[in-house]
Amino acid sequence: MAAEMESGLSRRALLLPLGAAAVSLLAKSGNVEAGVCGSIDDFAKADRWGFDYFEPSAAAVAAMNDPEFADFRRQVLASRLRCKSFNSLIRTLQVVGPNGDLEAVTAYLNSTLDRCRQLGASVVVWGSASSRNVPEGFSRGRAWEQIRTFLRRAGEIARAKDIVIAIEPLRKQESNIINSGAEALKLVHEVNHPHVKMIIDYYHLREEQEDPEIVRQAGREIVHLHFANPSGRRWPKMLNEDPEYARFFELLKRIDYRGGISIEGRGTFEDDAAASLKFFREFLS
Repeated sequence: MAAEMESGLSRRALLLPLGAAAVSLLAKSGNVEAGVCGSIDDFAKADRWGFDYFEPSAAAVAAMNDPEFADFRRQVLASRLRCKSFNSLIRTLQVVGPNGDLEAVTAYLNSTLDRCRQLGASVVVWGSASSRNVPEGFSRGRAWEQIRTFLRRAGEIARAKDIVIAIEPLRKQESNIINSGAEALKLVHEVNHPHVKMIIDYYHLREEQEDPEIVRQAGREIVHLHFANPSGRRWPKMLNEDPEYARFFELLKRIDYRGGISIEGRGTFEDDAAASLKFFREFLS
């Protein structure tokens, strides 16, 4: 019996990398790459399970000391995977309100975007609700102007590092400003900087009940996507999970979207990766 168990375990150990290799064939669909958001510790799993890229938190990378960053950089450069996108750009500093400190944010962006670029970044997502929430009693007009000033500065820093800053609309439960793709698009137009664009997060779009038509309206201003099953904010698996899936993906094809789509939700690689990658293959091919 022990020998049989050992043999079974050995077969499973051999099949795991083979399974991950097979899944990798399902990852990229046409012009769209499938990635996954996660902690730094998830990088090896994203590589093993066949994702096209990995999306960590920029703030987490910024918080690393130099030896920690050097170790992670070596891990990334030794892999077939790169961190092509980053989320959670700002964790502690504020852009909006009386405590907004543009000079401190500028210094932070210079060092953080440099690290992101070393890991392969082309897009860094600015959601970061804590940095942009409008304090009670503070002028929303003034807040909007602070955001525009910040984005112009961020765009210049990003230009120097060949990165694009992507504005992320967030649901009202998380942020009290920039809650829709329409608002993000308005900012993109007002800032008018080639290195400041936007993303659509499908979960937030559905939470805010925004018409997916915003995808067509924004067109090439959309440089990145986040995605989760709106029911429970879970990794997507089935075509019939949400009634707007088909329309959303059809709109992406209509604008000839070329970029990444990152899973950002609850799930595990072991239980969900194969089904999620198959899901993207079917909808994006």
